[in-house]
Amino acid sequence: MAEALEGWTDFNVAMVGATAALAGLIIVAMSVNISTIMTSATLPARTATSIATLVLAIVAGAFGLIPDQGTFAYGVEVLVATLIAGAFQVHAINVIMKQTSNRAGYRLLQSIAGLLPLATFLTGSVLIVAGAASAGLVAVAFGSVLAVIAAIIIAWVVLVEVLR
Repeated sequence: MAEALEGWTDFNVAMVGATAALAGLIIVAMSVNISTIMTSATLPARTATSIATLVLAIVAGAFGLIPDQGTFAYGVEVLVATLIAGAFQVHAINVIMKQTSNRAGYRLLQSIAGLLPLATFLTGSVLIVAGAASAGLVAVAFGSVLAVIAAIIIAWVVLVEVLR
């Protein structure tokens, strides 16, 4: 089933390069304000989810470029990477929900911002492992795009909150 992954080579190459560059830029932007970010109760965890989501997109694209790899192995790799990135999101949700100084609706919005790409990666990897490679690969591709969007939004919000 390696041929199913071959159709995604150009997409994966583009995503790995662009996402890695974006991750580097976000890390530099965050490092400029790291002392302020670290004084916040929630910003370090939210920043970590932004980076973890981008790393997940990089890993999914890079694993998709391994020559002669079967789709089942790829699905398992993406599933494991998604669970690892998900641990960062779960930690961030726990930290955010403990902050009673913000309204519950605002805390909920902060908490779910990074869940959509993770849910999409999870769905895609499970579909691939279950044998629905075509649908799963599309879901992983959508997850990669959503990861970029979510990471940019989270990083922007973090940087704006730093300057308040």
